[in-house]
Amino acid sequence: MAVDVVDLRHFYVSPLGVVARRLVLRAVEGLWKDLTGQRLLGIGYATPYLAVLKSGSERTLAFMPAAQGVVNWPPSGPSASALVEPTMLPLPDACIDRVLVVHALETSEAPDELMSEVWRVLSPGGRVLLVAPNRRGLWARMDTTPFGQGQPYSRSQLTSLMRRTLFSPENWLEALYVPPLQRQLFLRSAVAWERAGAGLSLPFAGVHVIEAVKQLHRPVAVRAMRRAARLRPVLVPAQGALSPRFATGDDMSPPTVRPPGCRAHRERGPS
Repeated sequence: MAVDVVDLRHFYVSPLGVVARRLVLRAVEGLWKDLTGQRLLGIGYATPYLAVLKSGSERTLAFMPAAQGVVNWPPSGPSASALVEPTMLPLPDACIDRVLVVHALETSEAPDELMSEVWRVLSPGGRVLLVAPNRRGLWARMDTTPFGQGQPYSRSQLTSLMRRTLFSPENWLEALYVPPLQRQLFLRSAVAWERAGAGLSLPFAGVHVIEAVKQLHRPVAVRAMRRAARLRPVLVPAQGALSPRFATGDDMSPPTVRPPGCRAHRERGPS
């Protein structure tokens, strides 16, 4: 079940939400450093991260699921947000360079269809960045944050999902090692938690951050090959050989008549 957009907005303005946004954004920017001239799309509730990533991009769109709701974004200027069905995006094929998926995969009822639709709108060689809750982390075990809603994922599950939908995972990062508590002690030491967790490769990170590239080939079903009809050989007589029609007496052409002055006629004499 999708999280209401009002709850998502309230979370990201809370002290814990501000810390979570900063820590996840560090991982996102570590993979996507420069998006100059790129067409960027956010699916789910990606606006807290799009506000930073859109700098230099050609255009930036924020698509929010219909079950979640939509808010106007950006606050000033023309709106770039829209309410959509994630499995039927209102975009033509191969029109987007980068897609950021946040708070969408874990609440989707059809994750394979969602990722297949992302594959469709991505340009050849386009990249997708997934932020998904880690099923082994503390954030997925507590429903006081949006990362505790929906279906969390393990690394192997995300790898299988990527391969089924024709994506090739290239970079993996993890974030949110700090416990999801509103206490000032944890919030102030959040950066230290991140450094310790990443340095020791601890397994209880809150979210996976995965970058994958669109594969350009589609699987083709193997069809049974039909056997070619066997052709019978046709014998062609050599040049100068007797035609089969003469050999069998089937030739119906008139006999050859020699003129009276020819040599054969003189040797036989008059009849």
